[in-house]
Amino acid sequence: MTSPRWRSDVAAPAPATAVLTPAPAMTDVRLSPAALAKVWIGEGRPHETIAVPGVVLAAGEALVQVELATVCGSDVHTVAGHRAAPMPLVLGHEYVGRVTALGAEGARTVDGSRLNIGDRVTWSIFAACRSCDRCRRGMPQKCRALRKYGHERVEAHWELTGGFATHVHLRAGTAIVRVAEELPGAVLAPAACGTATAWAAVAALDDVVDLDGAVLLISGAGLIGLTATAIATERGARVIVSDPDPRRRQQALRFGAAAVHAPGEDLTDVIAELCESEVHAVLEASGARSAVLAAFDAVAVGGAIALVGSVFPTEAVPLDPERIVRTCLTVRGIHNYAPRDLVDAIAFLRGAAGRYPFAELVGAVLPLSELDDAIALARTGEHVRVGIDPRR
Repeated sequence: MTSPRWRSDVAAPAPATAVLTPAPAMTDVRLSPAALAKVWIGEGRPHETIAVPGVVLAAGEALVQVELATVCGSDVHTVAGHRAAPMPLVLGHEYVGRVTALGAEGARTVDGSRLNIGDRVTWSIFAACRSCDRCRRGMPQKCRALRKYGHERVEAHWELTGGFATHVHLRAGTAIVRVAEELPGAVLAPAACGTATAWAAVAALDDVVDLDGAVLLISGAGLIGLTATAIATERGARVIVSDPDPRRRQQALRFGAAAVHAPGEDLTDVIAELCESEVHAVLEASGARSAVLAAFDAVAVGGAIALVGSVFPTEAVPLDPERIVRTCLTVRGIHNYAPRDLVDAIAFLRGAAGRYPFAELVGAVLPLSELDDAIALARTGEHVRVGIDPRR
């Protein structure tokens, strides 16, 4: 433990009015062996390994040893040069791990309970200040001082910023959720991004269109699309999943889809098979421009569209404001999620993991030393997710 530091909170020019206030205590954590992190240094270049022999934890912070991280599609897009990102960068924002150290005053989970050494946890993709106008309005995922795991440039005193490492340094303002020991890491790791985002998107649609008995079209059978299929099915929706890959369409049926559809084929016949004449809501999870256009064409009067997959630059789509007005259409953009969504997503997994093959979505697990191979494998689309086990 370092000795307390002191700062001067001088408000007036006269030195006699100075009030000395102890700065928050910091906790030095020495790691033996040193923590290791894989650092991305640019398109076309292999990741480099850095050793971090210790961290300094401020009040409310925690150090977590990573059990499993998974390669998200946005990691693949970043490495391929399709997304702007700061460098050097430790990627990885889907993870599960175990608490190994705590800062002064400890840290707390989202529900307010005290975090303990040894707790198995997952955590939000971001840390928020909790005090800016956006945080106060209930949008901490868009905090004005947002720090995102797997998205920040490596800096002094915060090197362990992403999941592709043996440890992650959690900042104050992170939504931490304690998770069950019996749930596989392959089920839990994607929750920090894909699962929680799927939950937020389905919940947003359900706020507008009662999904119980409704027809929901989901475009894209990646992790978000497949997970949203199961979530919406549990809410009583009849889900149509559209994806160009026949293997993914078959997976969608195992996650509760009532029907599947290949883009470019007539959707009318698929809807008729469900004894319906229209689609009440659309969740667009692919990011493909054609799928976004198809969403606006497919949705019924009074319907809702949740756009989730458009997280990389594409050509703009034309917007017909008159149609939106006359059809009373609701369009929601879902980027990241609120802490409550992560809590609810974990609760959903705890109850539904036995009914749907979530663990099978992580089709291969490689050691941290083979991160470049793991990202290359993820790029092929052979598996919905590729895992990284830093303990191997």
